[in-house]
Amino acid sequence: MKSYVFITSEGYTFQPGSEAIEPDIDNCQVVGFVQGEDEQEAFENLVGANAHLLETTFDELICFELRHMDYFNHRAYFHLSDCRASTKK
Repeated sequence: MKSYVFITSEGYTFQPGSEAIEPDIDNCQVVGFVQGEDEQEAFENLVGANAHLLETTFDELICFELRHMDYFNHRAYFHLSDCRASTKK
């Protein structure tokens, strides 16, 4: 099994102690760490183990296999909206 991390650049973050009305940090958030034979299986395992993700407004997740130092060229994108649509059928 390979290890993967899923992140999203959606959402907003405030610095600790911030009293600003607008978010003051643009960053990525870790959605989860999972294992799978490939990115697709890892995505399915992530959603299977964290069904609550389908109830969030997050959509685009970026998947990185943790063994790659050159992570930028070894990524895959997934959308929670695709799962939401298939579970409603």
